[in-house]
Amino acid sequence: MGHADLRAHPVVHTRLTMALSPAPRLALRGDLLDFTGAPAWGDTASAAVRFRPDHWLLVEGGRIAGARPASEPLDASWERHDHAGRLILPGFIDTHVHSPQLDVIASHGTALLDWLDTYTFPAERRYADAAEAQAGADRFLDALLAHGTTSAVVFATVHPVSADRLFAGAEARGMRLITGKVLMDRHAPDGLRDDVEQAEADCRDLIDRWHGIGRLAYAVTVRFAPTSSPAQLAMAGRLCSARPGLYMQTHVAENVDEVRWVRELFPEARSYLDVYARAGLLAGHGIYAHGIWLDDEDRRVLRANGAMIAHSPSSNLFLGSGLFGWRAAEAAGVPVAVASDVGGGTSLSMQRNLADAYKVQAMAGERLSAWTALHAATRGAADGLGLVDEIGSLQPGAMADVCVWDWASGPVAQRRHAVAAALHEQVFAWMTLSDERNLAAAYVAGVPRHTRDPLPC
Repeated sequence: MGHADLRAHPVVHTRLTMALSPAPRLALRGDLLDFTGAPAWGDTASAAVRFRPDHWLLVEGGRIAGARPASEPLDASWERHDHAGRLILPGFIDTHVHSPQLDVIASHGTALLDWLDTYTFPAERRYADAAEAQAGADRFLDALLAHGTTSAVVFATVHPVSADRLFAGAEARGMRLITGKVLMDRHAPDGLRDDVEQAEADCRDLIDRWHGIGRLAYAVTVRFAPTSSPAQLAMAGRLCSARPGLYMQTHVAENVDEVRWVRELFPEARSYLDVYARAGLLAGHGIYAHGIWLDDEDRRVLRANGAMIAHSPSSNLFLGSGLFGWRAAEAAGVPVAVASDVGGGTSLSMQRNLADAYKVQAMAGERLSAWTALHAATRGAADGLGLVDEIGSLQPGAMADVCVWDWASGPVAQRRHAVAAALHEQVFAWMTLSDERNLAAAYVAGVPRHTRDPLPC
């Protein structure tokens, strides 16, 4: 599908439109938690944690203006949403997720390469249809918000219309979204292959139409090395340097069979990551999903190029791909963010993925703190994306992408919360026992985009 196809299918905005604008002055009451820096590994009493119980979070013009204790009165100019007794966090940032794969989440029984052929590729083929791409984008973006994720780095499909509808839907909701048309010109079924020339034209068209518009950015999106020819990889490398601020996203070293296949296809490369380096794909903001089977030299190269790893613990466990070495990445200075990787992952809930991340590290004899985990899903992810001034914290000047959570839901979690003594213990229990059912409200740029109940006043 080329330029003419996109123009033939004009964007139809969903029920969430830009007519919704932030209140001029909005005050959200609750227990405010965010980070001013990166917590040290294993530190359960980190100075980087900023916790302000029972405060008003002040929002003006869609941005955070500050905070003050709830005991201090507000004048009548503030629209109050009183969430007293609830936890208020920056919206989560999912750094690796596939929009069309809601259809295949929780599919049984195969490892990565078979899973792609059996489940993923048939689901993605449907997104050639503009109506399906529209419905899928709306369903996916609403699902993100309903799980407390307000920003995301997303794989669309090979079809340009799939990325187009995601961009349009995110713009309508005011969300920070990074996405792009998938590049895939070999080792894929009919209906999911492009070619180098047309793919480049489609990418340039989408970049011209969407990159830098509002809170949107384009990611040059190589699915993974085996499904792109050397010529397509080289074209993707050229695209990465074509415009300032472009991102590049792909998969790397997820599964041992995949790594072996890459070695057969690219015998001249030192490693899987080196395939991308040779194609010029380490330029710009690089987001590499998984990175389980990297070595020390790979990690050194990632650090030198300012790239980040999107750790997908639930997916790695579900597909049996392996256990990610977070401490090795940290020691090498490679930023690590946490991602859902739905549909290989089994939930869009960032808490469920963080709980799985704890289990992955426990298998390596490490103990992931709630602070390191939550930082990787908020400020740490934003920092890795170069967006720390916009998202990931409750810092004045940041966009008011904010989520309100029940501390506990149900008698077990409520009792656990009641007896938890220290703050880390409370937050770790919340991270482990909560999910999207704890979400009371999600605000994007100060606009309530998802609410479970009528907003409190």
